[in-house]
Amino acid sequence: MFARHHESSALLNASVEESFAYLDDFRQLSSHMARPSAMMAGSRMAIETDERDGRAVGSKVRMSGSMLGMRLALEEVVVEREPPLRKTLDARLVVIGQYRLGFELESAGAATRARIFIDYALPEKAPARLLGRLFGKSYARWCTERTAKDAVRHFDKRA
Repeated sequence: MFARHHESSALLNASVEESFAYLDDFRQLSSHMARPSAMMAGSRMAIETDERDGRAVGSKVRMSGSMLGMRLALEEVVVEREPPLRKTLDARLVVIGQYRLGFELESAGAATRARIFIDYALPEKAPARLLGRLFGKSYARWCTERTAKDAVRHFDKRA
C-alpha cells in the first residue's frame, strides 16, 4: 500500500515510558506543524483532538490551516497503539497522499532509541501527484527529522 518510506532516529535522554508519554501526545508528535516554517511556506496548522485526545485506537486528530492561499485540512486516525513501544496513525495529505505516521521505541540503558517513520504513497491524481513527486520526499524527511529533534530537545532541557 505504501511504496515510499522515510525514517529518522534519535537517542532520547528518558525512559521508554517517559518517551512514549511525550510522543503519544499528538501536540508534541506534530508540534512542527503548529509552528510557522519554510516547509509550510510560513504557515501553521491548528491541532484538535477528539475526546480520547488521540491516545486510543480509533481516536481522531484533526489539523487545519492554509498554505499559499489554499485551505488545508486532514484527519489522522490512531490505528495502532502499544504502550510504551509503538504507535501509528493513518491519514491523507496533498503532498504525500495516503500515509502512515508512527514511532517505535526501544530501551537503550537509561535512554530510549526512537524511530520516527512515515510510509506513504504518492497522490493518485494531478496536480497533487506532481506536488508529491516534487516535494514528498523532502516533506517526509522534514517531518520525521523535526519530530526526532523536538523530542531530543525536550528531554535535553530537563537535564
